[in-house]
Amino acid sequence: MVGWKPQGSLGIGCEFEAVTRASTLYCMKDEGYFGPHSMAWRVHSNPVTLVGGVRALLIQALHPLAMAGILEHSVVTGDISGRYMRTRDFVLAAIFGDRATADEAGARVRAAHRPVAGVDKVTGMSYRATDPELLLWVHCALVDSFLAAQQRFGRQLDGPEADLYIAEMMRMGRLVGLRDEDMPVGREDLRNTMASYDPMLRRSDGADATWKLLEHPPMPLAGRPVWALVFAASVSIMPPKLLRLYRRSAPRIPASALSAGVTAGARFARMIGRPSPVFAAARELARVEGVRL
Repeated sequence: MVGWKPQGSLGIGCEFEAVTRASTLYCMKDEGYFGPHSMAWRVHSNPVTLVGGVRALLIQALHPLAMAGILEHSVVTGDISGRYMRTRDFVLAAIFGDRATADEAGARVRAAHRPVAGVDKVTGMSYRATDPELLLWVHCALVDSFLAAQQRFGRQLDGPEADLYIAEMMRMGRLVGLRDEDMPVGREDLRNTMASYDPMLRRSDGADATWKLLEHPPMPLAGRPVWALVFAASVSIMPPKLLRLYRRSAPRIPASALSAGVTAGARFARMIGRPSPVFAAARELARVEGVRL
């Protein structure tokens, strides 16, 4: 259960305190870098971002240098779910947190990236997690995937709204060290940036391990049928050329069944996942502002 205590005004003291089932208190002091009227709040308040997050990990794993950082600096066979949750927590903090919360989340990501460097065993190329090209790949895969999930399973954005969302997400990119001039500002720019990475993308043992763990993650038995539909939904919006790299094909499941699975999967994830006081506070602020999330 969430309880609310209005206190003062934004920027002076605390506007809202969110107390969750985990007894975690979050005090939102300002609207953050986005705010209730942003496209980012509209997109990321929709539980279909669960599908977008899975798609993003599948796409990111096809870049051998991005995958090398995970293979060499974490246990890929047991940390994919942890990486998903860390990504989720960062995105929630960056988009729905106040500015201090977003800045702290970005600082944690940058600190975690600094020691990650080495030589990729597949290509023989050196890599560094702070490399702007790798950061941009991860950023674009996330933005493209969240948008794809929204357009297929959520409340569709029209062309200008989609462009605005992509441009807004530059604010999240800044938090991890990207420069504005390097990030896409609209749909065409995003497509071109993603396509520029095609020559680097390939299937690898790490990519296969990522696919396997996302398809069959450790979870309660009761949740597995629902998760199968969530995973299938994520695969269904993968670019065909990337599915071919995995030597996979799109699932032959009716769109209505996938949509039902996404809804059930989001509900199940909320039941077993950690509650987010950051999102709860943002949702209450949106309600006060007259914005329906």
